[in-house]
Amino acid sequence: MTVRPEVSAVRRREVIDALRRGTVPQSGLDLLAVGLDRFAGALDDDLASVARGGAAFHAIRGEYGSGKTFFARWLAERAKRAGLATTEVQISETETPLHRLETVYRRLTERLTTATHQPSALRAIVDAWFYTLEEEVLDAGEVDEDDEAALATAVDVLMERRLTDVARTTPAFASALRGYRQALAAGDAATAEAVIAWLGGQKSVAASARRAAGVRGDLDHFAALGFLQGLLTVLRDCGHPGLLVVLDEIETLQRVRGDVREKGLNALRQLLDEIDAGRFPGLFLVITGTPAFYDGQQGVQRLPPLAQRLATDFTTDPRFDSPRAVQLRLPGFDLARLGELGRTVRDLYAGAANHPERIAERVDDAYLAELATAVTGGLGGKVGVAPRLYLRKLIADVLDRVDEFDDFDPRQHYALTMSTGELTEAERNAAAAGADDIELELP
Repeated sequence: MTVRPEVSAVRRREVIDALRRGTVPQSGLDLLAVGLDRFAGALDDDLASVARGGAAFHAIRGEYGSGKTFFARWLAERAKRAGLATTEVQISETETPLHRLETVYRRLTERLTTATHQPSALRAIVDAWFYTLEEEVLDAGEVDEDDEAALATAVDVLMERRLTDVARTTPAFASALRGYRQALAAGDAATAEAVIAWLGGQKSVAASARRAAGVRGDLDHFAALGFLQGLLTVLRDCGHPGLLVVLDEIETLQRVRGDVREKGLNALRQLLDEIDAGRFPGLFLVITGTPAFYDGQQGVQRLPPLAQRLATDFTTDPRFDSPRAVQLRLPGFDLARLGELGRTVRDLYAGAANHPERIAERVDDAYLAELATAVTGGLGGKVGVAPRLYLRKLIADVLDRVDEFDDFDPRQHYALTMSTGELTEAERNAAAAGADDIELELP
């Protein structure tokens, strides 16, 4: 067993506590990234290109349980370490339909985060941007910092110059920023908050706040991409050279009405065209979906121009997949990788355990493999859906008890039990239909 003392106590606890609850940790995913090293170099190159003003796109491909969401959040951690802002949008037929780009933009701003600010970071980013503009004006030495009126005017002029490209198509973005700053200067916190909400695509913003900012109505589908362009400009100026946008579970498009599906696929094609045209410097777009979405007639193949864009050869052995391809295939877990993940988590746990030597003795590699086989067997042999439950059982039922009770031996005192109440829908589907409890004796 390899104990990892180099991991901070805070990161270790956050990761272990999340896995004990059966959830994906919000940070520290690099500690669990089994099998993702092959993608790291190419993706870091993409992040560097985005930070220099370029743009990037990848489509993540994998079956349910292959780790697409984990991959996206692991990439988001790397993006934040590179200084980028990140956001993750769950595509949904009812709440976030892809063809309603104004809704996608709203969710994007609600989940916007940076290395120092949790969602939503929109207001903090806008405040940092205005501070940066003020500092730039003062550094030029043409305005006295005590002359508030002259400083405000100079900042407005600089703001307009920075947003020239955006204002050509979406003048409301600059108007809202100006209105926000004026509300702050007047001490009108309520109006400032309402304008920021409108800038983030929120609906039902008070008419008085919209009038104060010189804008009308709600953000619509056609203005959404202009607002995204403006957001990228603001991010770049305040020290975040780019934005990683993850559109997760995009395969939900397959389940919607035909005309809605066509609109969603067209919206994706439009977004990719705009990226290629150079409209979004600093944007790294990632989508996730199942093979059926990319290959089936109810998904990407329904729109030939989009299918051509995403075409990737997967006829060769997965070990020869290029990490620079448009589509990146996640092979999912097999028992060997699941065992490796178990060893990684055990070693991470042992680094802060009261009795690491006891853990090394009683939760050895052989036992981890036995537990992986048992959990997978209880889920109908489907290894792809096993990692969440496997890690939860390993920590809460085995490692905690070994560390706390000196006479607990999992081989003697623990039999794996999985109740339907603790399983996700995918796990219940994998397990025997209608089984209330499944008890499995470990070898």
